[in-house]
Amino acid sequence: MQGRLEALLEEAHIKLSSLVSDLLGASARRMLKALAEGETDPGALAALADYRLRATPEQLRDALGACQELHPVYRRLLKAVLEELELIEKQIGQLDQEMADLLRPHQDQVERLAEVPGLGVDSAQQIIAQVGATAATFPSEGDLSSWVGACPGDYESAGVSYSHRSPKGNRPLRRILNQAANAAVKQKGSIFELLYRRYVPRLGHNQTIGLIAHRLCRLIWKILHQGVRYKEFGPAVSGKSKHRRAARMIRELRSLGYRIELANPQSAVPA
Repeated sequence: MQGRLEALLEEAHIKLSSLVSDLLGASARRMLKALAEGETDPGALAALADYRLRATPEQLRDALGACQELHPVYRRLLKAVLEELELIEKQIGQLDQEMADLLRPHQDQVERLAEVPGLGVDSAQQIIAQVGATAATFPSEGDLSSWVGACPGDYESAGVSYSHRSPKGNRPLRRILNQAANAAVKQKGSIFELLYRRYVPRLGHNQTIGLIAHRLCRLIWKILHQGVRYKEFGPAVSGKSKHRRAARMIRELRSLGYRIELANPQSAVPA
């Protein structure tokens, strides 16, 4: 969908994608909706952007300058794409709610997985749907990693590495883990950020993300199979950051109908 929007805007000489990395984000959506509804003032469109956006109002006005002579056909096409996007998001929301209804008996497992950096309520639900509430099918974390395909290959001969490919495994679940790893390494002061900084100079980004995805996979098995909670052992995760993340997770859980009762964690597992 992002690609379709970008292609349409480029054809219409609207250079918004050169300044806004996420055309599906809140700021871009507000500007695009106003553009589709007939707004012709670049300044008025630029004013709809969030103040935290890196692009300046002058840059946005310049990128949106073509809206003054934009053909009505492009506005109709843009409106159609935005309406299709809203429909897809509504359908995804309905499916998420159905999944939450089915997983409500396993709310504790969802909460414990969602506490892991890089994961969240949605990814926790998808993981449990794939491996089960206790990962009982897998005798060890290594078995789960092998099944997912999160074990990097390491064929060496005479000290030369010829392959770092992962086995095929469960591609949807491996994709979730890779996305989670990319998100986890961005959490300031977390153990995952520390691991990323340690290994990326030697392994490069892709292999380091694979390594962290593998670590996340083993961590998921421990949380589900052993009934423990995640505990952060990174050097400097701020209390404010933890509070924001916990509040966001609670909002997501409540929006899906889970009942949340705050309590002190009983056990924990390090990353």
